[in-house]
Amino acid sequence: MDNYRKRIVDKLLERKLKSSGAVLIQGPKWCGKTTTALQLAKSSISLNDPSQQAIASQFMEIDPRRILKGETPRLIDEWQLEPRIWDAVRAECDDRGELGQFILTGSAVPVETDKIKHSGVGRFSIVTMHSMSLYESGDSTGQVSLKSLFDGNLNIDGESKIDIKELAFLACRGGWPLAVNSDREIALEQAENYYDMLVNFDICRVDNIRRNPEYVKRLLRSLARHQGSQTSYEAISQDIGQNEDAPLNKQTVNSYMNALKKIFVEEDLPAWSPNLRSKTAIRTSPTLYFSDPSLATVSLDIGPEDLNNDPNTFGFIFETLCMRDLRVYSQGLKGSVYHYRDKTDLECDAVIHLRNGKYGLIEIKIGGESAVEAAAENLKKLESRLDTDKMSTPSFLMVLTGIGQFAYRRKDGVLVVPIGTLKD
Repeated sequence: MDNYRKRIVDKLLERKLKSSGAVLIQGPKWCGKTTTALQLAKSSISLNDPSQQAIASQFMEIDPRRILKGETPRLIDEWQLEPRIWDAVRAECDDRGELGQFILTGSAVPVETDKIKHSGVGRFSIVTMHSMSLYESGDSTGQVSLKSLFDGNLNIDGESKIDIKELAFLACRGGWPLAVNSDREIALEQAENYYDMLVNFDICRVDNIRRNPEYVKRLLRSLARHQGSQTSYEAISQDIGQNEDAPLNKQTVNSYMNALKKIFVEEDLPAWSPNLRSKTAIRTSPTLYFSDPSLATVSLDIGPEDLNNDPNTFGFIFETLCMRDLRVYSQGLKGSVYHYRDKTDLECDAVIHLRNGKYGLIEIKIGGESAVEAAAENLKKLESRLDTDKMSTPSFLMVLTGIGQFAYRRKDGVLVVPIGTLKD
């Protein structure tokens, strides 16, 4: 495709195909899974097409291998609509004994998991795809590389082209590929369209349970207000009850939250558990985040101007944007993103931890000299608590900002990096 925007996951997908018989690409609808898979697939079948899904269901009864015939890698799009395909692919990988045979894409966890008889261990690998980061959408200059930082190159230099008004627009637009390639006003409407489909259809189709759209809206609004927090489901239920005539009970909230996770709309950030010098209890509750910042803004029914007029709300929406980008960037480095908080309420917004043991500590601040200074002190305080006899020292300490223009290294070694300069 001539207008295809390269994704960081491209190389990861290519690598996975060289190490496993089949690769599952999972992630939220509309994030570009199919388009990315088609860059490497040599043949395909889409179960999103009702006619092809009907044919696939028939062949699953008669001869499952008919579905799997085709030049490899063969793409099976939205495989979860016919869950029995999983075992058919697994068996075919065993019979062929070759790598890189199939790519499966899915925007939801299958409803009928009882139809899957085998986990696929040894045959499948999994790639989780997100909406576009600012670097992938062309909005970040990419002058500061996380890989380079982990390699020890800390003398950074970069300049962001994103001002406060543009940052507000980018948060509301989100990283949806179609929106990225649309005119600005249309791009904002794309996020609204996603929300409408989520509320009225997608959250019901994931497990065939009819859910009240108004209840879904209330829950999404509450989640949007609690971005970046370790709020419990019970607290969310109480929050909804304080603002609505008919509150959702804890069990209903739990059901709705599980559905949102199954369609990759809500994505918890797990807690990081480092070795510490003293016996300080680490809080293990996950942090709540939408998979894309536009889901939060549209749930609150706000736009770029509203964010610019409400710095507090803008702050936690910006944090959601940063988490999306950090997840995308770390994935290409074989890393994961965590948060840290202990019983003294010492926090670190993001910890990128690589499989080789290297890690970096990141505080997220939308901007302001005093905020950056406080964040830097917080990072150094956490660093001083780490037991470096049992674990390595952090590769870097970073304050990730929204409206700062320049990337630079402070005299104390802390990096100040605008999100508009960052890449993997």
